[in-house]
Amino acid sequence: MFTGLIQHIGRVDGIEVHPAGRRLTVDPQGWSHAPGHGESIAINGVCLTLVSDIDSDGLMAFDVLHETLNRSTTGALKPGSLVNLEHAARADTLMGGHTVQGHVDCLATVRSVTPEGEGVRMAFDLDDDSGEKMRAIVPKGSIAVDGVSLTIASVCPEERTFEVALIPTTLECTTLGETEAGDRVNIETDIIARTIAFQLENYFKANKTP
Repeated sequence: MFTGLIQHIGRVDGIEVHPAGRRLTVDPQGWSHAPGHGESIAINGVCLTLVSDIDSDGLMAFDVLHETLNRSTTGALKPGSLVNLEHAARADTLMGGHTVQGHVDCLATVRSVTPEGEGVRMAFDLDDDSGEKMRAIVPKGSIAVDGVSLTIASVCPEERTFEVALIPTTLECTTLGETEAGDRVNIETDIIARTIAFQLENYFKANKTP
C-alpha cells in the first residue's frame, strides 16, 4: 500500500527484454531510501518488487510481466525516462495523500495542460468505453495519476473526462511537471469510491425487491 505522496524522481537506466516480460533497471538518483530485496516500490504508480538489493552502481532492478506492461505505461518506458518513486507505507506512515494500492485500473490521455495562476489545470480522457472506471471518479474525490495522489477538480461522465488542479510543488516534485498534452498516464481510482460503485452496481441492484 502507498499514499500517493511521491518521495523522489528516478530515471530508467536500462531495459532488458525477457520471454516473461522485461527487466527494468532504475537509477534512484540520490533517493534517501535504500530498499532491499523483495521490497515493494511504486514506479509511476505501479507496484513492483525489487528483485535484489541495490547493486554496486546504486541501481534498482524490477521484473515486469506482460500483464503489467499491457495494462500500464511501464511498457512505454525507455532508458532516460523519468519515473515517480514511492516506497510502501508503514503502519506509522503519515497519510497525507490517500490509500493507493499500486494497481493501475486503466490508462488516460492528457487532453490539455492549461496554466492556472502559478500552477496548471490538467484534463484527461479516460480509457473507459464501458464507463465502469468513470463511476469511481467523483468531484473532490481522490485519484492517483502516475502514482501522484490528486484531488479531482471536475468530472464529465458523458465524455469520460476529468480535471485536476496542480500546485507548483506537485509540478516540481513529480514527473507531472514534464507531462504534456497527448501523453499517456497510469490511473488508479480511489479504492473506497471503487468499492461503493461496484457494490451498488452489482449487489444492491441485483438484490432489489420490487
